[in-house]
Amino acid sequence: MKYIYYPGCTLEGTAREYDQSTRAAMKALGGELLELEDWTCCGASAAEATSYLLAMVLAARNLALGDRIDSEADFLVPCSACYLNLRRVEDHVSRDPQLSGKINEALKDEGLVYKGKRKVRHLLDVLARDFDPEGIRPLVKRSLEGLTVAPYYGCQTLRPYAGFDDPEQPRSMESLIEALGANVYPWSVGSKCCGAALMSTKKEVAMELTGGILDAARGADCIVTVCPMCQMNLEAYQEPIARKRGEAVKISVLYLPQLMGWAFGLPGDALKLNLNLALNDSFRRKVGM
Repeated sequence: MKYIYYPGCTLEGTAREYDQSTRAAMKALGGELLELEDWTCCGASAAEATSYLLAMVLAARNLALGDRIDSEADFLVPCSACYLNLRRVEDHVSRDPQLSGKINEALKDEGLVYKGKRKVRHLLDVLARDFDPEGIRPLVKRSLEGLTVAPYYGCQTLRPYAGFDDPEQPRSMESLIEALGANVYPWSVGSKCCGAALMSTKKEVAMELTGGILDAARGADCIVTVCPMCQMNLEAYQEPIARKRGEAVKISVLYLPQLMGWAFGLPGDALKLNLNLALNDSFRRKVGM
């Protein structure tokens, strides 16, 4: 299967392990990624504070670039914030007949046209629905038997655009984890917000939200995420939360394609496991790292 791949800025910066493991896991699954040439930032959460139209144009430009390399392939986006931004263009254009014209007026200098026909899909959607768990099981070369994994979706993956799973009680990651041979940790906070957007403005609130998720994961061997902001919050703030509480907070956190790639027998350097901040010895022993 073929996809237009939009990594987004974070996957070329603080989440390079997400980028590399996504490429490696997709190759192992037989998926072909066609990366856009000259892609740019989608605007993330900052552009709209400057200009609503700018936020729409930045995302639409990347979608329009896809027509230069393939007219039909779906747009694959690993970052939940980028996924949300790119989906918003389609949603807002459908509700504002004037918006498409304004976007294309801005894009015409580059000879680009936003047509609004490109299907934007999150990586989790592609992994869960295009690659059947029954097709994944034969690829497993390293057993994850006995490993208990807490699936963490975050809030932007399924809200407000719940196109492929239940936004409050998602289950799409569970079948993938079980296909790898691991157990799913039973918890109820997989879709709760970790407060990533508040970490620079209302840090105490964000620490409380993140700490609550880490508390709920006690009993699991690791948390698996599909969002680079969630990953950063859950692994980088374990020590500050532990200092504040005066008690240990330590749990391994990985990206889903890292766990998949490891189960497929891929080497650790292909998955950039050395870039993870919170892979503890207990987890490493359990999976044979």
